[in-house]
Amino acid sequence: MRHSLQNTLKTSVTFKGVGLHGGAPVKMVLKPAAAGHGIWFKRTDIQVGDAMVPAIYDLVERTPLCTKLVNGAGVTVSTVEHIMAALAGCGIHNALIEIDGPEVPIMDGSSIEFVRGIMAKGVRQQAAPVLAYEVLKPVTVEKDGAKATLLPSDCLEIEFHIDFADPAIGRQSKTLDMRNGTFARELSDSRTFCRQADVDAMHENGLALGGTLDNAVVVDGDEVLSPGGFRHADEAVRHKMLDALGDLYLAGGPLLGRYVGERAGHSLTNTLLRELFSTPGAVRPVLCDPETAERLPGQGLIWAEIPQVA
Repeated sequence: MRHSLQNTLKTSVTFKGVGLHGGAPVKMVLKPAAAGHGIWFKRTDIQVGDAMVPAIYDLVERTPLCTKLVNGAGVTVSTVEHIMAALAGCGIHNALIEIDGPEVPIMDGSSIEFVRGIMAKGVRQQAAPVLAYEVLKPVTVEKDGAKATLLPSDCLEIEFHIDFADPAIGRQSKTLDMRNGTFARELSDSRTFCRQADVDAMHENGLALGGTLDNAVVVDGDEVLSPGGFRHADEAVRHKMLDALGDLYLAGGPLLGRYVGERAGHSLTNTLLRELFSTPGAVRPVLCDPETAERLPGQGLIWAEIPQVA
């Protein structure tokens, strides 16, 4: 059988910004990595002890506002979901991410700057087959009126439903087949969003210190406070789908399955992955042949598919 090959970056790419919650400046460098390496973070500001943090679901410390990884030494990297989504959406399987602080830079609140940076440098094929994880039977988790499900499918599909009291968001639903360049075209420029009341509450608790109207869409009732408003009429649900792709990529490789999120967040999606891998017969690893690889996110992505944003 001919297998489809893994990918890494052709060369390093650097991003600078601030952490959304801590507000501290941060520099992050994505570097090529060998076949079979996977995605790892390295805290370059940690001089003593284990600074390496693998991007894997069972190291997630579940929090409601972001996805936070913690290794056995207690070293953390938080808000990893947007860069993980970009790596998944660009078809990058191996990378070393050097970061000089505890939080990934928020950039404009979406994944678009990461996608453009990665694709500007280019993607390099490697001499090892892609390992994906095929969902074999339905798995569902629920909590506090939210629900997340994984179902068998021959590609990664994401379906999401949200319902907010603020009329500026309201009820939104969207379903996408994530193969090839779908992520870049449809989701990569969709920004994180929140209600003004939530911003006030987070500030009172010392969170969202790096948040501005330029890196998050803030709504108050039926009003959008951020300049320019939404990039898409359904930008909110698109961003939830972006988050879901990033969180699902913590499986350790691409998933072949249908994800359905109903008011789900980071913590529930992580609970779903844990349930998937702990349920006998629910998932199996598969080495992708070229036909299967054609159904993976990022396969064959070209520059023209990447949105232009101001």
